[in-house]
Amino acid sequence: MEIQVLHIEDCPNWQEAGDRVRLVLDSIGRGDVPVEFVLIRTEAEAVSSGFAGSPTILLDGQDLFPSQGNTADLACRVYLTERGFAGAPTVGQLERTLQEREALSGDRS
Repeated sequence: MEIQVLHIEDCPNWQEAGDRVRLVLDSIGRGDVPVEFVLIRTEAEAVSSGFAGSPTILLDGQDLFPSQGNTADLACRVYLTERGFAGAPTVGQLERTLQEREALSGDRS
C-alpha cells in the first residue's frame, strides 16, 4: 500500500489532510504504511501525477476521492463532507474509503 498526498505550496489544507490520513492508517492497523507528501510545482507535474487539486490523496496511484478529472491548475481542492464543503476529507470519509479499497484489493502490504 502506497499513500501520497499531492499538494501545492500555498494550500492551507494539505498538512491537515496528511494528519488525518496518518490517524486513520494507525486506527485501522496500518501504521506501517508511510504517508508521502509530494509538492506539485508545475502544470506538467500536475498533469503527470494524477493531481486533482490540493490536496489530492492517492492510494497506489489512484485518487481516493475521484472527481470529474485531473487538472493542470495549481489550485486548492474542495471536498464534499457530511457538514458541507471543506478543504480536506473528514476522518470518517478517509476511514471508510481506505477500508473499502483495502477490502477490494485484499492488500496487506
